[in-house]
Amino acid sequence: MKKPSKKFWIIAGIVAAVVVILVFVVLPTFTAQASKELEGLQTAVINRGNLIAEVGGTGTVQANQTAQLIWQTSGRVGTVLVALEDTVEQDQQLAELTESSLSQGIILAEADLVDARRNLDDLLASNASTARAQLTLAQAEIAMEDALEDRESKTYQRASSATLNGIRADLILAQQDLDDAEEFYSAFEDSAEDDVGRASALSRLSNAQKAYDRAKYNLEYAIALPDINEVSESDAKVEVAEAGLADAQREWERVKEGTDSDDIAAAEARLAAAQASYDLRYIIAPFAGTVTDIDALPGDQVTAGAFSMRIDDLSRMLVNVDVPEVDINQIEVGQPVRLSFDAIQGEQYNGKVVKVARVGTVTQSGVDFTVTIELTDPDELVLPGMTAAVNIITYELEDVLLVPNRAVQSEDGKQVVYILDGDGYMPVNITLGASQDSYSQVLSGDLQTGDTIVINPSELPNQSLPLPGPGSGGPMRGGGGL
Repeated sequence: MKKPSKKFWIIAGIVAAVVVILVFVVLPTFTAQASKELEGLQTAVINRGNLIAEVGGTGTVQANQTAQLIWQTSGRVGTVLVALEDTVEQDQQLAELTESSLSQGIILAEADLVDARRNLDDLLASNASTARAQLTLAQAEIAMEDALEDRESKTYQRASSATLNGIRADLILAQQDLDDAEEFYSAFEDSAEDDVGRASALSRLSNAQKAYDRAKYNLEYAIALPDINEVSESDAKVEVAEAGLADAQREWERVKEGTDSDDIAAAEARLAAAQASYDLRYIIAPFAGTVTDIDALPGDQVTAGAFSMRIDDLSRMLVNVDVPEVDINQIEVGQPVRLSFDAIQGEQYNGKVVKVARVGTVTQSGVDFTVTIELTDPDELVLPGMTAAVNIITYELEDVLLVPNRAVQSEDGKQVVYILDGDGYMPVNITLGASQDSYSQVLSGDLQTGDTIVINPSELPNQSLPLPGPGSGGPMRGGGGL
C-alpha cells in the first residue's frame, strides 16, 4: 500500500483547520445572531381544549304575555279586587264599576244574560223541537195525500156513479113534488090574490120549483167534467202541499237526531253577546299572570279606553335579539344561550333558542332576523324590560387540537404554521376545521400537543435561509393526521 504523499497531508490539514474555524468560530456567531433575531417573536404552545362558537347580540327581556287592560265603558270605579304583585287566573274579575254609574243598556244586560242562559239550557235539555218537527211532517204528508186525491178527481166526472144515482133520484122526487104543486095550485089559480088557499098553493109551487131547479143543477154539475179553473186550483194546491212536505222533511232531518247544532250555536252566540255586554262593567284577566301595574282606585271616574292595570305572564321570560343576516344560518331552535345583565352584576343565566324568524327586517345597517330566546333558569332578579347581553352557542367541540388564528399563514393556497425547534423554525402544513374568534380546530397536519408555534410569523427572519438548529435545513413537516 502506497503511503500518502506530503501534498495530501498538507491539503488534509487545511480542511481540518477550516472545519475547526467553522465549528468554533463561525457557527457560534451564526447561532447567536439567529437567537437574537428570534427573541422578538411571540409564541404559543399547542394544546387540546374545547372550542365554542358564539353569535352575540343584545335584547330586552319580556314576559311570555303582556296585556294593558283598559275600561270598556264609562263609569265610577266601585271595587278594585286585586293588588300589585297578585297572581290572577284567566277570566278572573279584577275591578268593577258601580252599577248606578252604568248606562241602562249595560244594566239590562244582566236580564238578557239570564234569559239567554235559560234558553240555551232549555234547548240542550228539551226534545220539543223534535216532536214538533215529527208532527209537522205527518200533517204535511196528509195534506199532500189530500191534494193529490183532489187533483186526481179532476180527471173524471165530479161525482161517482153512486153519487149520480142519488142526485138523479133527488131530481125525480123534485119533479114529482113540482108536478103535485102545480096541480094543487091549479085549483086556486082563479081565486083572488088575497085568498089564503091560493097563497099557500103558490108558496108550495115556488118551493117545489126551487128544489127541482137545484136538483137539476146538481145533476148537470156532477155529470160534467171539471173546468180549467178548477184544474188549475187543484194543481196549485198540490204544489203548495209539495213545498210544505219538503220543508217539513228538511226540518225533520235537521232535528231527528236531537237539537240542531245551528240552533245551539245561535243560542250560544246570543249568550256570548249578553255576557259581553254584562262584562263591560268589569276589568277581566285575559290570561293567568301577575298584576304588575295598577292605575285604578275606588271612586275614580273613568272613560272608555282609560288604562286600568297591566298583567304579565312571568312563567316564561323571553329575549328577542336581532341577528345580522350573515350569522342567521348558524342559528337553530334548541341551541344553548348564555345571558348576562348590566343590572345583575356577576351573574350568568342560561337559555335556549325557541324561535328563529323566517323573514328579515331591513335596517340602516343591513338585514336583521329576530331570534327569540327563553331563559331556562330565571330568578326574581330578572325583570321585564331589562337589557340582556346574549351569546348564542352555535356549536361546541370538546378535547380538540387548537391553534391560534393569528399563527396561521396562507402560502401557495395552503394553511401553514411555523414551529420553533431550538434556535430554528420550520413550516408545517395543516388543515383547519371549526373556528371562532381566537382559535381554530386542527383537522390534520404534523402538529402535536406541546409544539411551540409562532403567533406573529410575519416577524420571522428571511424564510429563504432557515436558521440552524434541530430540524434546520430539513424538509417541511406536514401531511400526516393527528
